[in-house]
Amino acid sequence: MGDFISGGFLHTEILLKLGLAALLSLIIGIERELKKKPVGLKTSLVIATFSCLLTYISIESAYMAETTEGVNITMDPLRLAAQIVSGIGFLGAGVILRKGNDSITGLTTAAMIWGAGAIGIAVGAGFYIEATICVLIVLVGIELLPPLLSKIGPKRLRMKEVYLKVLISETGDIKSLISFLTSEEIVVESFRIKDIPLSDQRIKHEMEIRLSAPPKHDMFTIYNRVHSLSYIDRVELEILS
Repeated sequence: MGDFISGGFLHTEILLKLGLAALLSLIIGIERELKKKPVGLKTSLVIATFSCLLTYISIESAYMAETTEGVNITMDPLRLAAQIVSGIGFLGAGVILRKGNDSITGLTTAAMIWGAGAIGIAVGAGFYIEATICVLIVLVGIELLPPLLSKIGPKRLRMKEVYLKVLISETGDIKSLISFLTSEEIVVESFRIKDIPLSDQRIKHEMEIRLSAPPKHDMFTIYNRVHSLSYIDRVELEILS
């Protein structure tokens, strides 16, 4: 009878742990879904739930190991959990992308994948309150702090990162474009120039520029002002942050 009650308690415990791990991971998953990121509800839930299960199995297996006379058996309760972290790293690498403009995206999503695994490990090991507090701290950090810093933080943090690609006919206009951007309080971080040969043997110049623009400049403002310049033949613009 005692074994039956004990077994029932263990079954209830693992169900509660798996349920809480799934619930907390859904919070992260919803945040990613709202931002249309590649890792959403299903991925976060799967990672956290299976991480929780493996952690629970690892701990229980260590304590349930039977001792044999003359043989000293030692097991690390969290050795399997340590391997979970390494495995999740491969998932994170899959969502980190490097675009043609040399910008890197997906770092936060990769960190969220790793975090979902950490939630599963924490809940599986019995740290319910700690896991809940961690999720709340992460959500505050990624949802509330960036908008706050964009309003009251240092000017450098409030500036938008912009990728600008333009086509220019004359080399002398390159300096004119840089001067124009500077006069608009836009910081030129770096730029690259390459020649584009045309069919009529003329050569045009393509500039790829990374900019930091003040908050007062939205994407349409920057695009319209650059596009209005007489020496600009083509404009391509992307807000990176």
